[in-house]
Amino acid sequence: MEKSTQNLRVQIIITLLGIGLFVLKILAWWLTHSVAILTDALESTVNVLAGFLGIYSLYISAQPKDKNHPYGHGKAEFLSAAIEGSLISVAGLLIIYEAVDNLMHPHEIKKLDNGIMLVGITAVVNFFAGYYVVNLGKKNHSQVLIASGNHLKTDTYSTFGIIAGLICMKFIPVWWLDSAIAILFAFIILFTGFGIIRSSIAGIMDEADEALIIELVKTLNANRQENWIDFHNLRIIKYGATLHIDCHLTVPWFLNVNEAHREIDTFSKIAQEKFGESIEMFVHSDGCLDFSCSICNKQNCIERKNPYMIRIEWTVENVTSDLKHQL
Repeated sequence: MEKSTQNLRVQIIITLLGIGLFVLKILAWWLTHSVAILTDALESTVNVLAGFLGIYSLYISAQPKDKNHPYGHGKAEFLSAAIEGSLISVAGLLIIYEAVDNLMHPHEIKKLDNGIMLVGITAVVNFFAGYYVVNLGKKNHSQVLIASGNHLKTDTYSTFGIIAGLICMKFIPVWWLDSAIAILFAFIILFTGFGIIRSSIAGIMDEADEALIIELVKTLNANRQENWIDFHNLRIIKYGATLHIDCHLTVPWFLNVNEAHREIDTFSKIAQEKFGESIEMFVHSDGCLDFSCSICNKQNCIERKNPYMIRIEWTVENVTSDLKHQL
């Protein structure tokens, strides 16, 4: 199954799951009239809205390249994640408003046992669903799935906190604790929302993903060939589930076009085996110069001008540089 199709299918399942959990939380709130449980239900409302938005953005991002979008439509995922983060933040503010109003007009909480049981079920389901979705999102480089999964995990933690507070109120009937718990977890929700917005803006602005670059450089270092004299000017741009990688590879100047192309094919294949077929690599070949001999360990090179001195390990700092390495 293609990654884009898998991402879309998982997002649809998560959205349907969100609707079911939302209904359970509304039932729990109706039974208990707890503003803390209402906090959980409001966050689930955002889950559902963001889920439908995520489905649409994944559908758009899965569309093939066209004349107006030569790199595809993957940026739609970042926009969706930014809107989801905004919705989460708005939910946090609404929860604070409801909690403060409840502090001013407190009321008795009812049927706590039923409420605790219902929201407990949603917490367990959210935990396993969020864990799976985040891991899949990282594997498929999908910002929408990562945002959705993190939202589900945050929902789990806040729900467990709310359950702990409700259990305390069951034994200590101090009703203002309901609002205090809601306010506490509202700030956690706000923090999550701002984090998702920050991450999506980084993607829209093509901010470098250092962890991804480190992994790529590590893989290429481990599989280095003797004709790969130097590797530099690395750039990575993420468009949804697709990675576009541009770089320069220095090879012996006397290789013909076909031989240089075979080196580039091998170079690209190693990266694709690591990160999947969603990678698009554009590798420019440079011919070596006299100073390259000192870092080139090619055996029996009849064109060598200087002795081999040292192997330069490729690092994030030197492969992202515009300059060729030299001693």
